[in-house]
Amino acid sequence: MCTVTFIPVDDRCFITSNRDEKAARQKAIAPAVYADYNAALLYPKDAAANGTWIAMNQLGNAAVLLNGAFVKHEPGPAYRKSRGLVLLGIIASTEPTDWFAEINLFKIEPFTVVILQQGRLYECRWDGVRKYYQQLDEKQPHIWSSATLYPDDVISKRKQWFSKWLAAHPQPSQKDIFSFHQFAGDGDIYNDVLMNRDGHMLTVSITGIEVSSEKGAMHYLDMQDGSSTIKELSFETSSVLP
Repeated sequence: MCTVTFIPVDDRCFITSNRDEKAARQKAIAPAVYADYNAALLYPKDAAANGTWIAMNQLGNAAVLLNGAFVKHEPGPAYRKSRGLVLLGIIASTEPTDWFAEINLFKIEPFTVVILQQGRLYECRWDGVRKYYQQLDEKQPHIWSSATLYPDDVISKRKQWFSKWLAAHPQPSQKDIFSFHQFAGDGDIYNDVLMNRDGHMLTVSITGIEVSSEKGAMHYLDMQDGSSTIKELSFETSSVLP
């Protein structure tokens, strides 16, 4: 939920997420297709709260979650729903951005959600008080880092790593992108893309979505036991990407 990249390549695009989590948290369930909210959704499941941090639906829309909005916040005493369950509600909608605009987020912890909807890219943020929404250029690569774990100077440094890597990999494959998510950095294990903070908070998995016009593939690498999973989801329309 804490480092996300979006990369368009020819007739497809890649959305990849490093999930940085407390080591003590229950191990996630590898991706599978679920019938939730009257929709077919492909996602890895958070075994502790039954939500997720990354998912796609049968229409070819995808969404990925990062903790926090713009700055690090102080967690409240009690939230009424996990952000992972909120994400499932968003991606189950036929118009995820409209759902974000309409949903009541009172007493939901701040978050950022990146949405690929009908081939267009959107960034939606909730800071605990207000919603923020903007459309991004889906023809350009983007990187995000969670505001709850990474200060502005580290976020800026990560953008530099990403730009340098893109210059050397102008047409990356999913394998290339996973390599960036595993090895990019400057040797500071606290803030490298694959991070580890004294074994208490660390990158527990990497999940990549590859979206083409007819289907999506989700690649999942469990960093805790080394297992990998690939699941596909056929789309109901052949006009997913513009």
